[in-house]
Amino acid sequence: MRLIFLLGLPFVAALASAAVPFKGCQHKVKESIHGPPRGWSRHTPAPKHHMLELKIALPQPKFPELEQHLWEVSDPSHPRYGAHLSKEETDALTAPHPETLDIVNEWLASHGLAEESFIRSSANDWITIRVPVGLAEEMLDTTYYVYKHAKTGESIVRTTSYSLPEILHNHVDLIQPTTMFARFKAFKSTLHWANQVQPPVLSTSGGTITGPAGNQVDASCNSSVTVSCLRQLYNAVAYNTSATNGNKLGLTGYLGQYANNMDLQQFYQLENPSAYGSNYTFVSINGGLNNQTYAAAGVEANLDTQFGFGLTWPTPGTFYSTGGEPPFNPDMLTPTDTNEPYSYWLDYVLSQPMLPQAISTSYGDDEQTVPFTYATRVCAGMAVLGARGVSVLFSSGDFGVGDGDANPATQICYSNDGLNVTKFLPDFPASCPYVTTVGGTVNIPETAVFFSGGGFSDYFVRPAYQEVAVSEYLAKLAPGTYEGLYTPYGRASNLFSAYPDVSAQGLNFLIVYQGHTAHVGGTSCSSPTFASFVSMLNDARLNVGKSPLGFLNPFLYSTGYTALNDITTGNNPGCGTRGFNATTGWDPVTGFGTPDFEKLKALVLSMP
Repeated sequence: MRLIFLLGLPFVAALASAAVPFKGCQHKVKESIHGPPRGWSRHTPAPKHHMLELKIALPQPKFPELEQHLWEVSDPSHPRYGAHLSKEETDALTAPHPETLDIVNEWLASHGLAEESFIRSSANDWITIRVPVGLAEEMLDTTYYVYKHAKTGESIVRTTSYSLPEILHNHVDLIQPTTMFARFKAFKSTLHWANQVQPPVLSTSGGTITGPAGNQVDASCNSSVTVSCLRQLYNAVAYNTSATNGNKLGLTGYLGQYANNMDLQQFYQLENPSAYGSNYTFVSINGGLNNQTYAAAGVEANLDTQFGFGLTWPTPGTFYSTGGEPPFNPDMLTPTDTNEPYSYWLDYVLSQPMLPQAISTSYGDDEQTVPFTYATRVCAGMAVLGARGVSVLFSSGDFGVGDGDANPATQICYSNDGLNVTKFLPDFPASCPYVTTVGGTVNIPETAVFFSGGGFSDYFVRPAYQEVAVSEYLAKLAPGTYEGLYTPYGRASNLFSAYPDVSAQGLNFLIVYQGHTAHVGGTSCSSPTFASFVSMLNDARLNVGKSPLGFLNPFLYSTGYTALNDITTGNNPGCGTRGFNATTGWDPVTGFGTPDFEKLKALVLSMP
């Protein structure tokens, strides 16, 4: 069984002396995959002059200690609850062994790469170098090829196997881009425009509907979700946030997702006039742009900023725009191929001494397209953020248990291990047990929305905080349900991490896009919504001198679920099945349900 704490395997010294004979040293395969994921095909060898930006991950021998800190400071019943770590403390707990730094430096120098030619992360656990394909092939004893994606037409430079001198194997966790074909798309491509989805249920109550908290909600919220609707539905109408207590909300944008400020101000005029004229902090990472033309406006970025900042105003907001090189174009003379932009975002935020207390991201891909080693390291980065007191929230994905297709004849959920078996396809980073993953609901009364992503990881062991809730759900399934399609029945053990953890409305959100109003949907609506209510809870705690909530899941699974609205109807079809069903208690469609802010506020203010 592959467990997440592989990161913390005891360090094994591999140096016999300071001088390491790399030239002529035997190479041994470090990582390989059976072949490119479905949809990718190999074309020509990559040009030798093509530049690669390689990221080298070095082992973190003290990660188990950091993980223990995370559990303690995130558990409301622990004496250390809320005693979050500083940047300096987490850097020390994720730093490589000095011997690792020495041997890797020696290896890089043996290929003509001097210290001044590469970039180190804040904790020295990542090294970034820029090298031509020819040199990378020599260093990694491999051959890079151009791979093309049949559906999108994009091309990338990758390999299916790479090797390192055997003496380096205990000193390097992974090197990418090599075997990773994940496209890590923003969920913008899976937004459901209102005229393409199930019609809303119309209220017969005249002008209002009774919400889950017993309060009245505008009947129009069943067809058009606004800032006011969400505050009504989730019982936060009377709560006002502060602009001066140090609380902040962070939202992320990637690869051409630009938040248009003219659209934002128009949205404020429509849905939160008090916020009109206010702004947010823009942070550019890795050359991220801030293109303010209407043509460049991004649906996803507009949705995030309009609802995230609209719900929490006047709490200061931060929008991270992370750039990345465009896909490889084999016709270009001087192309550059980099990692997906997520690694650059993590590098940046982990280097900052101060961070927003809640950050939402709507971004991911099939877990199986992400190498296990890489997924493990990215997930570990989320643990660092949690230990520092940041609540990290992710959308659960927009394809149910895999592809969103309930028809067995047309489904496309296949394993990437060469066997091509039909299986459920979990999403990453949604499957990471150190983040809070948000599924989707629709209508009032709420039901699971059909596209809500959910299921079980193929990589990550189930964390202790999930054991009771997930075991209770599995016990409700008939023996053999979906046997072989997902991890609990696909392997001897059913002890793998499950998601989502919670949910929020995910359909018919009224946004402003390129100067016009439009309705959109997707769990990319749900994550910034839930994150906004988490930000309000942080606001309430900071107002009385308490710590922010930090990593939410130990709280949610111990007592927090009692202040959520349990969603018990609906399902998330895909992979030729109906998917999972929502039911009483936790389920892999809506998690524990949607927020009741007043109940949650009373609960979090009663905690230390």
